Amino acid sequence: MVGNRQPTGQPVGQIDIGELHERLERVQRGIVHGRDMAMGEAADHQIIFVGAAMGGAVQDALAALDEGGMGIGLRGIRDHDGLRYRVPRRHCQPVTPEMIDSLRAPLTSLPGIGPRLAGLLARAVGGETVLDVLFHLPEGFIDRRGRLLLSEAVAGQLGNFVVEVIGHEAPGRRGQPHRVVIRDASGFGEVVLFHAGRLVQFPVGAKLLIAGKAERFGARVSIRHPDYVLPAEQASSLPAIEPVWRLTAGLTRGVVARAMRGALAVVPELAEWQRPRILADRGWPGFVQALRLLQMPAQIPDDKAARRLAYDELLARQIAFALIRRRRHKRPGRAFVAQGRLRVQALARFGHQPTPAQAQALDEIDADLRAPHRMLRLLQGDVGSGKTLVAALAMLRVVEAGAQAALLAPTDLLARQHYATLARICPVPVVLLTGSLKAQERRAALAGIADGSVPMIVGTHAIFQKSVNFHDLGLAVVDEQHRFGVDQRLALGAKGAATDMLVMTATPIPRTLLLSHWGEMAVSRITAKPAGRTPIKTTLHRIDQMEAITEAVARMIARGGRVYWVCPLVAESEMLDIAAAELRFAALTVRFGARVGLVHGRQKIEARAATLADFAAGRLDILVATTVIEVGVDVVDATVMVIEHAERFGLAQLHQLRGRVGRGAAVSFCLLLHDAGLSVAARKRLAILRETDDGFRIADEDFAIRGGGDLLGAKQSGFPGYRLADPERDADLIAMAHQDATLLLEEDPRLEAARGQAVRVLLRLFDHARAVRALVAG
Repeated sequence: MVGNRQPTGQPVGQIDIGELHERLERVQRGIVHGRDMAMGEAADHQIIFVGAAMGGAVQDALAALDEGGMGIGLRGIRDHDGLRYRVPRRHCQPVTPEMIDSLRAPLTSLPGIGPRLAGLLARAVGGETVLDVLFHLPEGFIDRRGRLLLSEAVAGQLGNFVVEVIGHEAPGRRGQPHRVVIRDASGFGEVVLFHAGRLVQFPVGAKLLIAGKAERFGARVSIRHPDYVLPAEQASSLPAIEPVWRLTAGLTRGVVARAMRGALAVVPELAEWQRPRILADRGWPGFVQALRLLQMPAQIPDDKAARRLAYDELLARQIAFALIRRRRHKRPGRAFVAQGRLRVQALARFGHQPTPAQAQALDEIDADLRAPHRMLRLLQGDVGSGKTLVAALAMLRVVEAGAQAALLAPTDLLARQHYATLARICPVPVVLLTGSLKAQERRAALAGIADGSVPMIVGTHAIFQKSVNFHDLGLAVVDEQHRFGVDQRLALGAKGAATDMLVMTATPIPRTLLLSHWGEMAVSRITAKPAGRTPIKTTLHRIDQMEAITEAVARMIARGGRVYWVCPLVAESEMLDIAAAELRFAALTVRFGARVGLVHGRQKIEARAATLADFAAGRLDILVATTVIEVGVDVVDATVMVIEHAERFGLAQLHQLRGRVGRGAAVSFCLLLHDAGLSVAARKRLAILRETDDGFRIADEDFAIRGGGDLLGAKQSGFPGYRLADPERDADLIAMAHQDATLLLEEDPRLEAARGQAVRVLLRLFDHARAVRALVAG
């Protein structure tokens, strides 16, 4: 070669495109045949620059890397043509997705699991892959190491018996069981079989090991359908410790055990993603070892293996939240700039300035609205704390900046309440959009939303239907957000370009659940209530004291009070012996006449609205209701709340219902009626309501008593969306995982070091695809 020239068409430089990140994303996809590259996959590919392209393209790519702060050294002198350039990945080799492909295989890939058994197994384990089997943790363990004589058997006890088969007794008539007579040195017993096909397991004269639950009928021991029947000489093949997994109809423990053995056999040895100090301090085993200790134990395990796996899941969630937050923060949004003119007018109409707590929450929201990235913020506020005012002021900022704002409510009743509030205080047009609108009203609303003449919209699920086209949706507010799914929130956000999202809840969420389930959101709290609210006096009463309670209500009405009376059901139930709203309405009408109203969810919206209006206007003294009044009903003059069978409600719901009173300056009362035979736990829960009206403390206490399952209507056991973590046992691990995830991403933002590469596998194990995409995209 002359003058350092390279022959045309020969490779002159190469760069590991795994380091190019988002700046060369299109180049990555072109190299890999037009498909998105999986995490870690890019390390096996290189960009080769040819001929004259060397000078500009390589330098531009290297500059892009340097601008990104990668600080990557090069092999060779990069100012000269004719050299091969390679940017090596630092610290360790990349982890490829193929490492856990065996765990993504279908259940039918396991030995002895055909399509029929796979279907049963999928129902039991909650999924259709090998990994779902591995994450199906036992609910308990059976110790089968001992041996018992028949005379030693205790009714209801599991035992292992070495016996001789004496004979068979056929059933006397159809439907009766077969009986196998057995004996050992201590006496006689019997095995009861309802399926004659199992008789072949009990040949007369055979010496067998029988494992099962013993029952006693007088002096005779009976074992119904034993778990195991083995020749006595094969007793060593009986599992010493047997896990007890949750099953489904038609699925046996033996099938699950067979599937579990096959699943454990294909688990690869994975690099450790936990900090060594954490494992050492807590004595936790490795990930694979923890699975084996629980799923194929040699002895009954302590809680260390289960806690280790729970922490893996919690850490994966916290890292995923952090990555998604970081990615969302980088996504372009809109900066809403406003002078506050509309807010000044709204507050003049409202008649009061925001409380310090409201002002602080609004400042935090404003900071997000001013920023050039999208907002996703959770606004928590106790009952009566004034969240609606904060939301309205946030919406007005966006409207003044020239965009639209929408408020989504879960029920027609709450949507109408919000609409009434916003229409009263907001100096711009506000429209209501619900499924109950008449056709003409709906057409007018849709037209105003589409052409932008209506800047503020309040509605129910009808808002995110396909027929609703916004002119320019800048902010979406979701009230009582736990009543909507993520997909519904996303559908509303997708109605605009780079829409900011503010979600609200009046159900205070314990910090534990905030970290575990809403960790991707920024959080604002309104912890104080507006001035002028008086504490509500809460008392407990036995429901068999109904006559005295009714007289006490009559005295309160005579002093000008107005009463809510809440019942759990609309109509009588044969399953639950509790008073129904319709029966209570009838009984109170006999006592108080026509000044008693009834509302429940089965009524037509118009009839319910009319009754609520009569109660608000003072034309009714008592409003009998179901929990339809839990939110969205604001009657300042209502001073008494009676709740029947309060022990059947969750604390958060009781606190919400109690918040319907105490909205003015008059002293208010909440009477919690309960069964005479109240359990200790139920009495403790109700006593919390009597002691405090602090919703955040109530939420924390409820979480401590019952765990997180019922706080927001989620499943009873386990955190929402978790499989291995337990709400009570693992609450201390959540804050620890949050701190660890934060530190990890400060140390290794792109998860490229040795631990970071292992964490990439952890994210895939727990299906955090969004976090993986955020990581790959930078």
